[in-house]
Amino acid sequence: MMRQMRANTQWIMLITAFAFVGLMVFQWGMDITGRSGLSVGEIGNVNGTPLMYNEYNDTYRRLFDQVQNSQEDPVSSQQVQDIEDAAFDEVVNQILIRQELERRGIEVTNDEILSAARFSPPPEFVNSVAFQTDGIFDIQKYQNYLASPTIDDLFLLQLESYYRTVIPRSKLLRQVSSDVYISDAELWEEFLDRNEQISIRYVALDPAQRIADSVVVVTPAEVRRYYDDNREEFALSAQATVSAIVIDKTPTAADTTAMGETAARFRQEILDGADFEDFLNRPDVAIGSGDLGWFTRERMVPAFSDAAFAAETGELTEPVRTSFGYHVIEIQERAGDSIRARHILVPFARTDESDLALFTLADSLEELGESRRLDDVAEMLDLTVQTAFLNANFAFLAGAGQIGEGADWALEEALVDDVSPVFETRQAFYMLELVETREEGYSSLADATPSIERTLRAQKKLETAKSEGEELLAAIRGGESIDDVAEGRGLEMQSAGPYARMDFVPGLGRMNAAVGAGFGLNVGEISSVIEASNNAFIIELSDYFAADTTVFEEERLARRQELQGFAQQTRLQEWLEGLRDIARIVDRRAEVLTAPGEEQLPQMPLAF
Repeated sequence: MMRQMRANTQWIMLITAFAFVGLMVFQWGMDITGRSGLSVGEIGNVNGTPLMYNEYNDTYRRLFDQVQNSQEDPVSSQQVQDIEDAAFDEVVNQILIRQELERRGIEVTNDEILSAARFSPPPEFVNSVAFQTDGIFDIQKYQNYLASPTIDDLFLLQLESYYRTVIPRSKLLRQVSSDVYISDAELWEEFLDRNEQISIRYVALDPAQRIADSVVVVTPAEVRRYYDDNREEFALSAQATVSAIVIDKTPTAADTTAMGETAARFRQEILDGADFEDFLNRPDVAIGSGDLGWFTRERMVPAFSDAAFAAETGELTEPVRTSFGYHVIEIQERAGDSIRARHILVPFARTDESDLALFTLADSLEELGESRRLDDVAEMLDLTVQTAFLNANFAFLAGAGQIGEGADWALEEALVDDVSPVFETRQAFYMLELVETREEGYSSLADATPSIERTLRAQKKLETAKSEGEELLAAIRGGESIDDVAEGRGLEMQSAGPYARMDFVPGLGRMNAAVGAGFGLNVGEISSVIEASNNAFIIELSDYFAADTTVFEEERLARRQELQGFAQQTRLQEWLEGLRDIARIVDRRAEVLTAPGEEQLPQMPLAF
């Protein structure tokens, strides 16, 4: 077990370096690995405190790795821009937090570190199979590991650094959210929302279906008045109409077949005596291949788990296809419902020949686009031209996904008939030609009239239905039954429930006045006319099911902790936003990082 834990130390600490002990996960920007990037000095400052390239670059690399590890394709240029901004914002937050810790004089003692290390292990240790007995975390196993004479000194230094950063921030969180408390009354109200239930009978007056458009008159004066009173509803953002050529980067069917054949060849070579480890550094094997450690069936995707748990110890599986690629899995050990395995992953990728053809086509597209219209380029390269409409809030191109770079070019740089350079997303290369632009403004009254008429017509229908509902109520209060009144108007009595306040109720919707109205009635009582979801309802409470106070008492403490955690997280975010609002933040990235001769931020490799 010691050998396994030492082997897993690096990835465990990388994962846990951003977690609070016993509180919540929140990224404070700690890096216990001690890695540093190339320093190019100050790239900004926060309240006079320098924001250094080293810290920004480390944060960028971490976020880049997280994005890359979450998807199969390389990180796109648009994603890189988003990661750069997220990294800068995170480092700003880190500096603000460090300033606040210093201002408040919050520190950590050696005794606090020792106590936390012994009794509050990082979450990944709590969840590790190596420290569990019968599936439950065993504190004694963890403490025995810490006391082992063979434990790595570097690991202990990293663990100390982790607590030396996390504990002060935990204290800060408690100070920031010290007044956050969920009372018993609030807990009971929340419990009722989830557990108190009713059943109802109701009449839906359904004006959209029952009242014909022809009987509802909307005058031009009413349309004009609505247009003038609700001007912002008709605001239009700047828009660009573009023609586009898209070159798909997705591996072809032939590429996928080739990857499967490669995985089968690797498996056969290992069966013939080749060393498994020798395959891990091959260029066509994904980073992340190798030891997977211990895992349960639910930790992996179904196809992977099905193959792994069906194999015998020591067996090398046939290639298993998942969304990541083809896996050759070797089962090393079994213990209860867990297995330990290693694998070789041949990721879905284009072959060298396919890649060469793809990049040659993209290069040809760029070269031809420098001097020709897009239609001519498409004809010469046997490609298809499509039309897209782009604005700042929606920049989507079929086959290429979100195209922020292309939208920026079309909306901010290009003139009509300009042809763009070749841009890239993780799905495709693409080129645009600007066809037309529209400046931001407002829809004209003529253009807005059809939608205004529909809105006003629906409002008038609803008012008519509510008036009809009042007539029905008058008949019911006069002694007629709700069933007879509904039948006399050709309306259907419907039923719903049992349901709680937070449930979606077919026919009524979710968390609206109709759903909640029944909770204010006594059994057999009939509501007033209720408006919800552009409909009108009359509701009768047919049954009531009280919430179980015993269950409330059983879950009260755990639920308070959970809800307070959410409330603390919200308070923490609001507090950080408040700090940023009053902070003096200077961003010099554009000035420093694009200077001639400076190193650009690296593209990191694909990781499984």
